[in-house]
Amino acid sequence: MRSAGISTRFLRVWQRNMTVYKKVWKINFLPPILEPLFYLFAFGAGLGALVGSIVYEGNAVSYIGYIAPALIAVNMMYNSFFENTYASFVRMYYQKTFDAMLATPLSLEEIITGEIVWGATKSSIATAIMLIVISFFGIIHLPHALLLLPLAFVGGMAFSSVGMFFTAIMPSIDSFNLPIFLFITPMFLFSGTFFPLENLPLWAQKAAFVFPLTHLVKMCRALGLGHMNAPLLYNLLYLVLFSGVFFPIALYGMKKRLIK
Repeated sequence: MRSAGISTRFLRVWQRNMTVYKKVWKINFLPPILEPLFYLFAFGAGLGALVGSIVYEGNAVSYIGYIAPALIAVNMMYNSFFENTYASFVRMYYQKTFDAMLATPLSLEEIITGEIVWGATKSSIATAIMLIVISFFGIIHLPHALLLLPLAFVGGMAFSSVGMFFTAIMPSIDSFNLPIFLFITPMFLFSGTFFPLENLPLWAQKAAFVFPLTHLVKMCRALGLGHMNAPLLYNLLYLVLFSGVFFPIALYGMKKRLIK
């Protein structure tokens, strides 16, 4: 079986996934629209009334204003990770889409690259939709928040790459429950999403900085609330390096799985 590296032909894979996405766009649009409304209502009208405000960067911020940018970060993670785990696994194993693509001039590296880039693109689309919805509540600082769109692609590449890595090693689609339970859920709860990391013990704070979502949440919160500072470059560098590590690992893992 041929292995010819990566060229711009990977965009054909991206194009194929975009075509399918547009055919069911109404279903794809619903989660990014409804999810922030559910969260904002539950945490804003419910928990937010109990918490009141949180001190962020020396300023008092309403709880709903504090968690809104973090929910956008979680949205980035979910859309990219699940696209390159469950959806990619279905295309690979059940639909045999990858096998069909390998019968064309596309190389395996181009197919996987197209899948990962599509996952990051889907993250960006969902972020744009969610940003529009949240902006109506007046809790997102514009125009700084517009930088969340390119950030969604960067964060999407990180979680798409690690998602594809899990796709390469999971024996069945049911096995994805393991990385979701041991990787996604701890990040969702302990990456500074719903409360400041300073509330955790010191060892837990240090452990949280291993999570890519921690760095994504920090950047989303800073951009969403209009607090730009130099340490954000460190968070951005971490996401880029995370992608740089897991992207080639994902390519290698998928090549090992699919090429006998």
